[in-house]
Amino acid sequence: MNNLKSPKMLDVPFTKSSSNIIASAPARADFLNTHQDYKGLPVVPVALNLRTYICGEFGNDDVFEVNSLDLKMAGEEFQDSFPIGSIEYLGKGWFGNYFRAIVKILEKRGLSKKLRGMRIHVKSQVPIASGLASSAALEVAFATLLNEAFKLKYKQRDLAEIAYEAENAELGIPCGRLDQYGSAFGGIIKLDCKFPYRVEKLPSRNLTFVILNSGIKHSTAEIHPIRQKEISEGLKALMECDKLPDKTKRKLGYRFDEPEWEKISEEEIEEYLNLLQDDVADRIRFTLRMQKSTEIALEILKGKKPKPPKKEPSINPLWQKIKNKSHDLQILGEIMNYQHELLRDLYKVSLKELEKIRDATLQAGAYGTKISGAGMGGSLISLVNSEKCKEVLEAGIAAGAPQGWISGIGEGAKVH
Repeated sequence: MNNLKSPKMLDVPFTKSSSNIIASAPARADFLNTHQDYKGLPVVPVALNLRTYICGEFGNDDVFEVNSLDLKMAGEEFQDSFPIGSIEYLGKGWFGNYFRAIVKILEKRGLSKKLRGMRIHVKSQVPIASGLASSAALEVAFATLLNEAFKLKYKQRDLAEIAYEAENAELGIPCGRLDQYGSAFGGIIKLDCKFPYRVEKLPSRNLTFVILNSGIKHSTAEIHPIRQKEISEGLKALMECDKLPDKTKRKLGYRFDEPEWEKISEEEIEEYLNLLQDDVADRIRFTLRMQKSTEIALEILKGKKPKPPKKEPSINPLWQKIKNKSHDLQILGEIMNYQHELLRDLYKVSLKELEKIRDATLQAGAYGTKISGAGMGGSLISLVNSEKCKEVLEAGIAAGAPQGWISGIGEGAKVH
């Protein structure tokens, strides 16, 4: 079914009463600097008006009982239960593992005695495996509910870290912090993905997006490790290259998350990249170009005039497109298009189905359209003029997207 939603989205699906607590968290779209969080680079997520809602009622014992209304409607297994204090994880992909992992993290933080059993009901507007961080929205919403229910006094950053630790450390999914922080804080943020993980809230400026779910499910766990391995292989070869100057090596490292990427110019390592296998070299070029283009976009989002990049001839084609544009939305759109092309051509995470949908949105008047999330399926995000949003949405649906939404900037996690 095609979902043509307004920016206001749907009402809270649960009725508030004196005996329950309702919390929610938003989906996030991967606005700028995709595939960079796990490298320690800053990323720019935007929260959407698609939300995951969780309703909790206190039980009479030390057991959590979870019911997913969406899985029930889909005819899939929708119930889970687990005791406080002796949590084990079930098979890979089991929806209840996300809830188990959040409680497990709280136990590891010494909070077992504060917890008690609850009956949990879940209703979500965020499609699974769509590149919109459905798992993060679930984790953050649940952590927010527990924070309120047991008076844990955690702040947004704490809740984001708990959700990240649950997915990354407990469940072993090689994600960065983009999803959880984007969902917890809401709005548009710049997240520095190296400790202490600074969050800068950016002006939303009434941006309007069209989100199109390709209907092709993807798995972060099947994409990120491969790209991480390729980058690490390239870095190892560079570090072992006798001709590469020591001053450059000091900015690099052997693992994908070790380099000071923001201090490296492509110009200083280009001749050495040519010694690597093409795909490995392209993964490093992608990382540098993605970051430089994001730096330009951040200036625009902050209301500043961007400066031409120094010693970065590789992104001069982008600069030539934007240097004479006076409309900020046009500039941001061109940067989104540039970043999508990097994802497609240098990171190889696009598909012909995604390209067909994207082409249709651009022909319908979108300023820019790019992959949101890990790629190889999932969703596309388009920046649009509010007067063109329905036209862009319908064009994407006609090109093969089974679902689509119009969204403004969503709120962060909250208790209702």
